Amino acid sequence: MQRTIFEAEHELFRDSVKHFMQKEILPNVDEWERAGMVDKEMFRKAGQAGLLGMAIPEAHAGGGVDDFRYNAVITEVFTGGGAGSSSMCISLHNDICVPYFVKYCNEEQKDRWLPGLANGDLMTALAMTEPGTGSDLSGIATTAKLEGDTYVVNGSKTFITNGINADLVIIVTRTSDDPHAGLTLFVIEDGMEGFERGRNLKKMGLHAQDTAELFFNDVAVPVTNRLGEEGMGFFQLVSNLPQERLSIAVGAVAGAEAALDITLDYAKERMAFGRPIGRFQHNRFQLAEAKTEVDIGRVFVDRLLQEHIEGNLTIEQAAEAKWWTTEMLRRVVDMGVQMHGGYGYMMEYPIAKAYLDARVQTIYGGTTEIMKEIIGRGLGV
Repeated sequence: MQRTIFEAEHELFRDSVKHFMQKEILPNVDEWERAGMVDKEMFRKAGQAGLLGMAIPEAHAGGGVDDFRYNAVITEVFTGGGAGSSSMCISLHNDICVPYFVKYCNEEQKDRWLPGLANGDLMTALAMTEPGTGSDLSGIATTAKLEGDTYVVNGSKTFITNGINADLVIIVTRTSDDPHAGLTLFVIEDGMEGFERGRNLKKMGLHAQDTAELFFNDVAVPVTNRLGEEGMGFFQLVSNLPQERLSIAVGAVAGAEAALDITLDYAKERMAFGRPIGRFQHNRFQLAEAKTEVDIGRVFVDRLLQEHIEGNLTIEQAAEAKWWTTEMLRRVVDMGVQMHGGYGYMMEYPIAKAYLDARVQTIYGGTTEIMKEIIGRGLGV
């Protein structure tokens, strides 16, 4: 199926991303999987290669191109090419964290942080989830209390992607009791007294992506590190969530395509009862169903990419894409494991790793159930 969403410059960029992946990521995937995190030198090289901060203005050393299709190219190449969790630090940085800095930093903050976000000197993380609070932002308990020209931050966060490696952490805090207008964003910098990183959490999948607990004990955060106005955190988060969820959907479709390709190759080569297993009607039908679902997901996500670059993507549309594509990914990789038989359960086969990495997709960025709730409320029910 021919795609029309990308233009010539995006395809040239795709070639450069593939080159970077083959040179800087793929040779190190196994090592980083064992270590539980990537070498930050790779991230800095990504900045030097122009793969970070494409939307950051040229005046602050960025690409100066506010076009999410470049972000989508990176996600598609890395996810489909086997980079997997070894590249997540880049997508999280570009798609989720950088927009907060571009949109909400004042001029002094832009001068201070944006060049490092573009050249790879500063890796970012977003800290929302707490031990007792997941999708319900009104339950945020981490506090920031103003004392003079400094906020004192106390609390903890968990499941924070890039939590070990991050140089800057955008943290969601509570500055008043109002469930929504009481949230404020701050930028916590590596080395601030009282800011401590807990263990690198051991996950079912995504082994090369560091995921951490973060602790804040009387951290003195200057007013100059507040991101936007006090009390605007909830609205800033809601504004950026559609792009985050679209990013997940892009990765889900690319992951499903890769899993289908892996399974199709295996079905053509693996022999049983004197013929390739793909020739059995049941298997052929399953592959046909998966191909159809992947194509449907691709068309839908491409259409929403167009909506997004035109400024028309809605919260409900992003929720639709996020839940459906990630559930589709789960179905495709599960089918792939089953068709591989016993070999599908062996970690040296890529379908096994794809299965483990896919499971969290329906959870992070908002669970499937939360996505359906958002869509349902949009329908007025």
